[in-house]
Amino acid sequence: MVLKLENPDLTADVDACWVVKDEVVTVEFAATTGVLNSAVGLNRYAPGDALLTGSTGDGWCVSRDRFDAKYQPEGATLPGQGGMYRNRPVAVLAKRMSAAFTVARSAGGDLLQGEAGDWLLQYAACDHGIVAASRFDSVYRVLDRGAAPPR
Repeated sequence: MVLKLENPDLTADVDACWVVKDEVVTVEFAATTGVLNSAVGLNRYAPGDALLTGSTGDGWCVSRDRFDAKYQPEGATLPGQGGMYRNRPVAVLAKRMSAAFTVARSAGGDLLQGEAGDWLLQYAACDHGIVAASRFDSVYRVLDRGAAPPR
C-alpha cells in the first residue's frame, strides 16, 4: 500500500524535525524543455532551469529563479554558468516516513515516489521533495529536535 500525501503540512507534525543540507553539486543549465528521471520520479524543466547532480550521483532539477536563491557558485564557477555550486544552508522541515508514499513537488507538479525509510521534505507551503534514506544520511544534518524553527 502506498500512502498518497495531498499537500502535507509538516509545521504542526510532531514527528517532523528541522534539517540542513550541506552539499556541493555539479550544475548544467537546460537549453530546452525536458524531463529528468530522478531517483524519486520525473522532474520536468524549462529552458534555463538548473540540472543538478549531487555528491551521491543523484540528479534533479531546480527552476532558475529558485536556483539562484538556493545555490552559490563554488571555486572558479561564475554565477549563472555551469560548474560547481554549494547550497545555501537553509533549514527545512523533514519527516522520515515509515511507509511507501507519494507527494507532488508543488501544486499540480510532478508526482514523486518514496519508499519506507525515505524522508519527506517541506521547503515551503506547497513545496515538497523526497530524499532517499542513504542520501539523506550523507548530506543532511538534523538540528535539535526541541528547538524553535531557525530564522
